[in-house]
Amino acid sequence: MPSADPEVRSLVAAVGGLRDELVALRRDLHAHPELARLEERTTAVLLARLRAAGLLPRALPGSGLVCDLGDARPGTRRVALRADLDALPVQDACGLPWASTVRGVAHACGHDVHTAAVLGAGLALARLAAEGVAVPGVRLVFQPAEEVQPGGSLDVIAAGGLDGVGQIFAVHCDPKLDVGHVGTRIGPITSASDEVTVTLTGAGGHTSRPHLTGDVVYALGQVITQVPAILGRRLDPRSGVNLTWGAVQAGQAPNAIPGRGALRGTLRCLDVRAWEKASEVFHAAVEQVVLPYDVGVEIHHQRGVPPVENHARSTGVLEAAARDVLGPAAVELTEQSLGGEDFAWYLTKVPGAMARLGTRTPGGRTYDIHQGDLRVDERAVEAGALLLARAALLAGRS
Repeated sequence: MPSADPEVRSLVAAVGGLRDELVALRRDLHAHPELARLEERTTAVLLARLRAAGLLPRALPGSGLVCDLGDARPGTRRVALRADLDALPVQDACGLPWASTVRGVAHACGHDVHTAAVLGAGLALARLAAEGVAVPGVRLVFQPAEEVQPGGSLDVIAAGGLDGVGQIFAVHCDPKLDVGHVGTRIGPITSASDEVTVTLTGAGGHTSRPHLTGDVVYALGQVITQVPAILGRRLDPRSGVNLTWGAVQAGQAPNAIPGRGALRGTLRCLDVRAWEKASEVFHAAVEQVVLPYDVGVEIHHQRGVPPVENHARSTGVLEAAARDVLGPAAVELTEQSLGGEDFAWYLTKVPGAMARLGTRTPGGRTYDIHQGDLRVDERAVEAGALLLARAALLAGRS
């Protein structure tokens, strides 16, 4: 049923008028993905469109931009809407006409949808302001490098992107939710996520004489199996600590013990306090496990991002906005995931919230993010733009 609120009806009309353009822009970005901190073309496209709307976007150092709009009255702080621009080093396998034209790079996490939604929200709010609607101060944040640790959000913060901001919102594509629905929760919605590398070295030797050399392959096997188990006994199991290995490299010949081998993986925690302790426990566990095998050990622990912890009041704003523009049944309670998101760094500075944005066609296949065959129902672009624009209006007046 159409909303009786004239402002909501105006917003729905403004975003609806942009629908085809936003979908076209999303497809253009999908066809021309760029990796972290290389988002130059994407930034140029956004700068041009915002300037064409009469706005004054400001490029950030390297790539990315921010753009202010609305009426930021003295003594008030802006509401920020954040999008991430970068793609993944994944081969596109979506099979659609707008598939990636860049070999080995694809928007397999939906950042093209996020970007189009934030742009749509900004353009719609600017249109309402031109029509005489009192639009509060809003800042659009188009951020580079979400997919690398510890994340481009720190670059935005360092460049003053949060200066004068009092609250921030974002969406993240969720292919498990039907389009037109959003998932929310108060408190942690993602997890802490670190990258870890363990490199072992030894003298090497013949596989017939393992007792005469440090066997890095065998020692790596012990690290692979024992260290996750140790973490499970040294850290509170309620904290959801998860160490998963994604890459193993050692040796080339079946009868030669190599002199070097390495493991790479991710260390994730649901709880920020466990995250702070996990590094110490991880280092000690690796060193204790390899001690009997006469190998050298080098550990690289790239601290990543803390959990995204949604603030209660900001989550309430997102839920109210979703019901206003998507319908009373649009909001679903979502679970905390083990995925990492550098939106978390913004929430260490100002309150805010992230919602999961449904991208699944009702009755259709459930895809997974970070996979080359990801497909989204493009109605999610309009839904995301409506949600974020309405959240900005509500938050800016609360």
